[in-house]
Amino acid sequence: MTGNDSAIIEEMLRTAKTIAVVGMSDKPTRASHHIGKYLAANGYRVFAVNPTLKQVLGRPCYSDLDAAQAAAREQTGAGLDLVDVFRASEHVPPIIDDVIRLGIPYLWLQDGVIHEEAVVRARTAGVKVVQNDCIFRQHAAHPELHAAD
Repeated sequence: MTGNDSAIIEEMLRTAKTIAVVGMSDKPTRASHHIGKYLAANGYRVFAVNPTLKQVLGRPCYSDLDAAQAAAREQTGAGLDLVDVFRASEHVPPIIDDVIRLGIPYLWLQDGVIHEEAVVRARTAGVKVVQNDCIFRQHAAHPELHAAD
């Protein structure tokens, strides 16, 4: 497995402002819930994607990336910047298909989410990718990016 590029991680954290959290849970004990809430508290626009939920954190939850991208475009005029994935590795290829098709520049696969073949395909299509790492842990390590209290 190739390691993640620290410069790309920093670029993602600084540049991305609108993030889809795929697999976000409404259960406060789940990492996806905690991290989605954390990102929202730190100045990112968070769009939860989970076809089994109607809302998370008092905000609408979208059934798929197409719906989240449409909502992001309507709200920001620019759409999603980053997709943060909390799904099992075998679910990554169709998510990457959507990211490429929708022209989303950044993809983050959380701890334990690894799919080398799909990541190569995404990178070949120009998507910058981090895999098997935690966006919360990386963001927490960059205090200059934290929202003012």
